[in-house]
Amino acid sequence: MNQTASDNALEFGFQQGDLIQEWLWDDDVDESVRQNIEKLTGEELVDEDYDAAIDGVILWWRDGDDEDELSNTIVDANAVLGEDGPFWVLTPKPGRPGAASSGVVQAAAQTAGMNASSPLTVSADWNGVHLRPFGKGR
Repeated sequence: MNQTASDNALEFGFQQGDLIQEWLWDDDVDESVRQNIEKLTGEELVDEDYDAAIDGVILWWRDGDDEDELSNTIVDANAVLGEDGPFWVLTPKPGRPGAASSGVVQAAAQTAGMNASSPLTVSADWNGVHLRPFGKGR
């Protein structure tokens, strides 16, 4: 069986003690991904209303949500993210309800001043796309 980021939350780039902010949570998210991040960091995830400095972001996004809203949410989430903190957009895998094309996430990321990586499997039903500010390399 392939190891996924939910099996090894280190693949997200989060570390013990990191405070991770979660955006656009809904009842369709993969709880195992959330639990593994909390287990790795030793901290509960904070929601989008948290307004102090954070160390990383996970943003759950589904097709059908407004692409402009995704760009705006990326900008808002990045505003409180520490320099070089990991930023992930999680989307349902192709064929699942709410699956979004990677092109939509890439376009929204570019509009927000970010580069988007290729999708990584993070669970049976979700992929993750790592975002980095322009000029930050791979």
